[in-house]
Amino acid sequence: MKRVIVAITGASGAAYGVRALELLRDVPDVEAHLILTSSAHRTIEHETKRTPDAVRALADHLYSPRDIGAAIASGSFITAGMLVAPCSVKTLSGIAHCYDENLVVRAADVCLKERRRVVLLLRETPLHAGHIELMAQATRNGAIIMPPVPAFYALPTTIDDIVNQTVARALELLDVSVPGLKRWRGTDATSGSNGRLTQSADGSRG
Repeated sequence: MKRVIVAITGASGAAYGVRALELLRDVPDVEAHLILTSSAHRTIEHETKRTPDAVRALADHLYSPRDIGAAIASGSFITAGMLVAPCSVKTLSGIAHCYDENLVVRAADVCLKERRRVVLLLRETPLHAGHIELMAQATRNGAIIMPPVPAFYALPTTIDDIVNQTVARALELLDVSVPGLKRWRGTDATSGSNGRLTQSADGSRG
């Protein structure tokens, strides 16, 4: 059974974390281990149609952000890695500086020291030099900074299209494939084609 840690922090963009949990429920042999911060409660209630309790119910295992003795706080507990979606600047700072004051940062730090992938969907714009330095330090620590930038080549027509594409790409960085990812197949210079999207083997439309 593959274990994926999902953390939802208080940054705007709660839909990304919620959609990750929804997609993981449909993947066989994958367990979702969720950390939901207190600040995330407010963004979930404001930005989505779900309650925090409903989001908790999407996970296979739930942890309090204050529980630094949780299983995912130890490197001996094997996981495929961690997705922080969305990732606040505060959480980014903690991960960049190894400041393990809560389970989100501790679990990320554990994944990084064990050379497992940590994907951070950083939700902040515009950025000042301090933000950029934090991203650089987190990258040096081994994290993957993935701002949720829309993939317009996929020709999204709804917000759900944008969220689905971003989350599917993020989960793929953790070696978890989910249906719905649209893949760019390149342009055909000889025919003058403007590029195409094709049907993926997993059933997703391209």
